Amino acid sequence: MIDHAHDLASVHEATERLLTAVAALDNAAGARPSRLPGWTVGHILAHLSRNADALANVLDGRPMYDSAEARDTDIERDAPRALGVQLDDLRESHARFRARAAEPADWTRTVELRNGVTDTAARVPFRRWAEVELHHVDLGIGYELEDLPKEFTEREIDFLAERFGGHPEVPSTGLRSDSGQVWTTGGGAPGDPLAVEGSAADLLGWLAGRRDGSALAVKGGALPALPPL
Repeated sequence: MIDHAHDLASVHEATERLLTAVAALDNAAGARPSRLPGWTVGHILAHLSRNADALANVLDGRPMYDSAEARDTDIERDAPRALGVQLDDLRESHARFRARAAEPADWTRTVELRNGVTDTAARVPFRRWAEVELHHVDLGIGYELEDLPKEFTEREIDFLAERFGGHPEVPSTGLRSDSGQVWTTGGGAPGDPLAVEGSAADLLGWLAGRRDGSALAVKGGALPALPPL
């Protein structure tokens, strides 16, 4: 069962970790390449700030972004800012999201995200948690998938396994972590079932498009290329 209040607390903890890590960088760090193709550290920080405001929009029943073009334009505009400005924006946008999410609301209602995707309002805080944690890794500043909270890693694997469930490009795939947890995903593509085993961090890395899966053990065929998130 989703506990939005717990997830909001987890978003705050993750954001504080991120802010502390970014504050230790030098002023030139924003222009350095991140692990996301075509994006600098500054692009990721700008995206995180605008995503906080976008998810507050979702909770208010408004469009997440005015348009895909406006989203991209805002990120490009904000990416070159000085590190101190980025940090202030991250703090302030997080505070706005946190305040909006703390208001009384019907958390069972359906909300609309980007590209027509819908979800329950109660899952919005977890979606924000995922943005903060995964993009902290994407910054390439020493925070790795192995450093993610265990609860987050397992729940994000749950989320992504569900997302790819029945996908026409993904064969039936059983996932097993080295701690013994199991998931299933895919099932929409023809072919024999696959069994994929590895650490939870490597499973998440593959599902989230952060690792190529070469550290995973695969039985029954080749590891499929997952469609983009």
